[in-house]
Amino acid sequence: MRTENLIEKIKKYKIWDYDFKLVAMLITLNIVGIMAIGSAEPANQKKQIAGMVLGIAMMLFVSILDYGVIVRFYPLYYVLNIMLLALVFTGLSKTVNGSTRWINLFGIQFQPSEASKILLILFFAQFIMKYKDKVKKLYFVGICLLLLSVPLLMVFSQPDLSTTIMLTVIVSTILFVAGINWKLVVTVLAVTIPSAVLIIFDALSDKSFILKGYQQDRILAWLHPEDYANSIAYQTLNSMMAIGSGQLLGKGYNTNEISSVLNGGFISESPTDFIFTVVGEEFGFIGSCLVVVLILLIAIECFVVAGKSKDLAGMLIATGMGAWIGFQGFLNIGVVTGVLPNTGIPLPFVSYGLTSLVSCYTGMGLVLNVRLQGKKYY
Repeated sequence: MRTENLIEKIKKYKIWDYDFKLVAMLITLNIVGIMAIGSAEPANQKKQIAGMVLGIAMMLFVSILDYGVIVRFYPLYYVLNIMLLALVFTGLSKTVNGSTRWINLFGIQFQPSEASKILLILFFAQFIMKYKDKVKKLYFVGICLLLLSVPLLMVFSQPDLSTTIMLTVIVSTILFVAGINWKLVVTVLAVTIPSAVLIIFDALSDKSFILKGYQQDRILAWLHPEDYANSIAYQTLNSMMAIGSGQLLGKGYNTNEISSVLNGGFISESPTDFIFTVVGEEFGFIGSCLVVVLILLIAIECFVVAGKSKDLAGMLIATGMGAWIGFQGFLNIGVVTGVLPNTGIPLPFVSYGLTSLVSCYTGMGLVLNVRLQGKKYY
């Protein structure tokens, strides 16, 4: 896009069409996360603040661009995604807790699977729009799933089951909103629900024929945490205890109480996957509800923007971001409260992690741009 065309495009934007409400919610949620990280791992707080500054800058920059021009390069995003994921299996990779999900580029640690979410949203938004007359065709859905299967297998091999699930949910939501045949949706649900039940029953058997050993153990620890209190369920049980101990108002920010589960060292991964535990203990029920409500409202705002977009690509971008923030937030909070089996995934805008934070802000910049170019709102 030429500079003069971009300037003309920006001139057409109206400041009152900018979604300041969404920006305020994002920053508020991020600030809660920074405070919680300061308690969990003080050394990481400054890095997260730097990530916030970079993320907001990226969001504002992307929000004034024309997403219609950005998505034109959709084949490049798919290829870039595959290339970044492939680097995980090279000498640039770094293994942490048995998983190889990070690469080191020019001294910067980077998680390709987080960037994969926004890259796939951009790719499928334009790919589906280009062939929107074929969306209801079974073979087209098959092509989309085939294209999705390549990055899915690469992420799953890291291994990273939680991100594999997230990518599947994001693209499935995009396909659903794009208008795929209802018969296909019903068929998928008719297969998925019994399969989920079958997997649970398989996990309860003496020897699982479907799941790997660690996967079976995680499901059993979820169903019977008391039997795994000193091993797999140790962290989840401590997390639930910490959240409950916060009661209504919490123990206070950066509390030094002896009874603090966090200060006692009973919660590992507290700055990342279990950051909601810190929020629950230090800010109590009110602080926890604030995070849950903000996640919900951000997701809803994305869906509202999707409904007012000027074209299908914009609708799918905003829908994908809403599914990403909403479902990932639900998945993370579900794990730390014992509602779901333990699987490592960050809480958007709250957990420590610069790749995740900047990717989320960049995606929200696209949502803001979709709104700026959308139909009249209010």
